[in-house]
Amino acid sequence: MFESLQERLGSILNGLTGRGALSEADVSAALREVRRALIEADVALEVVRSFVEKVREKAVGAAVVKSIKPGQMVVKIVHDELVSMLGDEGKAIDLNAPAPVVIMMVGLQGSGKTTTTGKIAKRLTERQGKKVLMASLDTRRPAAQEQLRQLGEQVKVATLPIIAGQSPVDIARRAVQAGKLGGHDVVILDTAGRTHIDEPLMVEMADIRKVSSPHEILLVADALTGQDAVNLARNFDERVGITGLVLTRMDGDGRGGAALSMRAVTGKPVKLIGVGEKMDALEEFHPKRIADRILGMGDIVSLVEKAAENIDAEKAAAMARKMQSGKFDLNDLADQLRQMQSMGGMGGIMGMMPGMGKMKDQMASAGLDDKMFGRQLAIISSMTKAERANPDILKHSRKKRIAAGSGTDAAEINKLLKMHRQMADMMKAMGGKGKGGGMMRGLMGGMAQKMGLGGMMGGGPMGGMPDLSKMNPKQLEQLKKQAEAAGLGGGMPKGLPGLGGGGLPGLPGGPRLPGLGGGGFPGLPKKK
Repeated sequence: MFESLQERLGSILNGLTGRGALSEADVSAALREVRRALIEADVALEVVRSFVEKVREKAVGAAVVKSIKPGQMVVKIVHDELVSMLGDEGKAIDLNAPAPVVIMMVGLQGSGKTTTTGKIAKRLTERQGKKVLMASLDTRRPAAQEQLRQLGEQVKVATLPIIAGQSPVDIARRAVQAGKLGGHDVVILDTAGRTHIDEPLMVEMADIRKVSSPHEILLVADALTGQDAVNLARNFDERVGITGLVLTRMDGDGRGGAALSMRAVTGKPVKLIGVGEKMDALEEFHPKRIADRILGMGDIVSLVEKAAENIDAEKAAAMARKMQSGKFDLNDLADQLRQMQSMGGMGGIMGMMPGMGKMKDQMASAGLDDKMFGRQLAIISSMTKAERANPDILKHSRKKRIAAGSGTDAAEINKLLKMHRQMADMMKAMGGKGKGGGMMRGLMGGMAQKMGLGGMMGGGPMGGMPDLSKMNPKQLEQLKKQAEAAGLGGGMPKGLPGLGGGGLPGLPGGPRLPGLGGGGFPGLPKKK
């Protein structure tokens, strides 16, 4: 979503950090470029003006002039103002009210209200153990109520029975009553939308609000809408009074202006973001982490959280034991590929690693994209059990059959086997030393060989991917706290990303974070 803005701001701010001293003219020239980059990213003009003026006030002050590294000080100021613009702290959906807590979903037609309603219901049920009831108030769109009913079956959440001919206000009243009688903790009202804002829509929203007394009114907006999303948010807030925003399609290739503008204009927090079509593709919005990503600083805390959610602790332990014995077959490789897919793929993981976001072009040119995972899994799936367990038996005739079955060619099969051999050798060497190694790290390292980045990952100066696959949930939680304490994904990294030493201390009973410049991440001072 923020790729173009990340590239523009990255090049502008890199030009500042490379200088020993900055004049007011240097800062003004850089801010002109920042202003241009934000406008190109579809950020509302009033928000751009306010942002640039706040940065200018702080960036030409005495603190910057006297700073040892004024360029890095300006980067910190830009970072802090980005965080302020997005909302200083992330805010979750507020459920502190007498049950049933009513959540009212509003927005234009096609913004993703119904799907988001299902996602939120699934999230509250699975993560917080809440008993949720969903009700569709959309009597205009064909099959809208049936769509929500089917989503309810999919995510195993109750939906209000459909009664033909009822008005949206009557359905809302019935839903709240059913929530009380059924002992539900939360009632989510999926209201109707229009293709544009009109008076009948606003009157209907106000009437529904009156009879249901919602504790939360969430505006669902498409992040690809651009500057018009700001007017949408302002109109709904003035007429209905929204308490928060949910941005959908944040995984799209839009320029991200809506996400940066809507919170600044309305003052309402962005509570959740939709990052895909699947029902679990919903994330909390953390302003500091988003700012870190925009400025290319990575987001280790989110990476650890994804690992905690997606890594099966028992399976990881079993694979670690197998690896220590020096065994690593194609079944293990397939498991690792699927694990990386569930964590957002190569691009998603690399984008959260500090300083790695700039390698996307190199990855693309080397053919390292998420489609490659699909092809490699297809190749492995086309093999027999014996072939997966013992790749050495794969001769020309077998490769020809596998290529036909997977829709690939012999060259791609040979590349996969070569990568497997490199990883198997690495795992064997690590297992022999009794260190247990790192399977995910080995996979990243093996792929890095294809990019010519072997020195940067999997054993080079940067040490490689954190060994998330070998950590138990307690260690993952401890790593998350350490990363937050160090400012990785929870604010500005101390000293700013650079080439300095330092690092995070090793975890008790677990592996150390690999040495991005000495045992941790660049620019972090050693803990005393």
